[in-house]
Amino acid sequence: MTTPVYLDNNATTRCDEAVVEAMLPFFTEQFGNPSSMHAFGARVGGAVKAARAQLQRLIGAEFDHEIVFTAGGTESDNMAILSALEIDPNRDEIITSAVEHPAVLSLCGHLEKTRGIKVHVIPVDGQGLLDIAAYRAALSSKTAIVSIMWANNETGTIFPVAELAELAKEVGALFHTDAVQAVGKVPIDLKSTVIDMLSLSGHKLHGPKGIGALYVRRGTRFRSLIKGGHQERGRRAGTENTPGIVGLGKAAELAALHMADEETRVAALRDRLEKGLLQRIPACFVTGNPAERLPNTSNIAFEYIEGEGILLLMNREGIAASSGSACTSGSLEPSHVLRAMNIPYTAAHGAIRFSFSRDNTDADVDRVLEVMPGIIEKLRALSPFWQGADKAPATFAPVYA
Repeated sequence: MTTPVYLDNNATTRCDEAVVEAMLPFFTEQFGNPSSMHAFGARVGGAVKAARAQLQRLIGAEFDHEIVFTAGGTESDNMAILSALEIDPNRDEIITSAVEHPAVLSLCGHLEKTRGIKVHVIPVDGQGLLDIAAYRAALSSKTAIVSIMWANNETGTIFPVAELAELAKEVGALFHTDAVQAVGKVPIDLKSTVIDMLSLSGHKLHGPKGIGALYVRRGTRFRSLIKGGHQERGRRAGTENTPGIVGLGKAAELAALHMADEETRVAALRDRLEKGLLQRIPACFVTGNPAERLPNTSNIAFEYIEGEGILLLMNREGIAASSGSACTSGSLEPSHVLRAMNIPYTAAHGAIRFSFSRDNTDADVDRVLEVMPGIIEKLRALSPFWQGADKAPATFAPVYA
């Protein structure tokens, strides 16, 4: 039987065995409420504090109390943006990018429709890089918050968030970054930046689902989204998810230990996959920026076929990846990220994201290289658009020759 190949780690990662082991006692033996004053609570409270310090070290926060535990990246994004809008009534504008995660873009669209908040959506170029001139032009004394992702979840393109934060400070705006895809994959040292808030999620770095965090720089004015008790210094009410918090802390510790592997061995796997596919399959190319991107992410557009069909045939071969197209959710429109990059429709519909983790091996790459040419050939034989089609457009030339 063929061993399954999992290359959808930007969607979620396998929870590390060491993370599960660290969490288990907090379901049974260490079950106290960390806010309680008795010994049962104190022991659990100490574990929460230790996890906060583990996460602090991973992202380079100056103080452990700058970490606010949440239910995940979406909640963290919402907390940051909604809080910023409550701080100063004279600031009612948001700046974001055209390629943000729906956790940011959906909220911004909702605020625009229901509260009249002005949202500046900054465009990107063909490699997914931000239009800095447009960003500068959008900044003003009306800007409440800038929310720009650290790295794109589809292409892996990395944004210069430290520099963008500096520009936001010049007009007195808060700066938030959705770093859900970046934390644990690339080095982050927040104390060397002026970034005010950062979102992260546990299940993207081999931790459990349902736990995340929002970094809030010391001194940043903040309004809680969830009202209730005094937990998290009054910034996020509700009894703490202790097992999840402990798991996130352990995952952060492991991510720091494996960072060098992520940047070298994992990146080499990605590069070998890309080179192999581009050599074996005509009319395909890598999207995003070839230099400024995550070490684990590759988004490859296969022209003249649908991503849904590719994924279905890959799944039959035991290979898991994801589509750069929204066709799997019933939409005929390609990914908003690829549309923002002006990738031709003939290619955007057939974009596949391969996302690696430290669990992946050379054997995984070999398996994909073995089956993908046949899958693409089979689907193109059924495509009326493929017959007589040229190779990929020169403006979107492959990263590797």
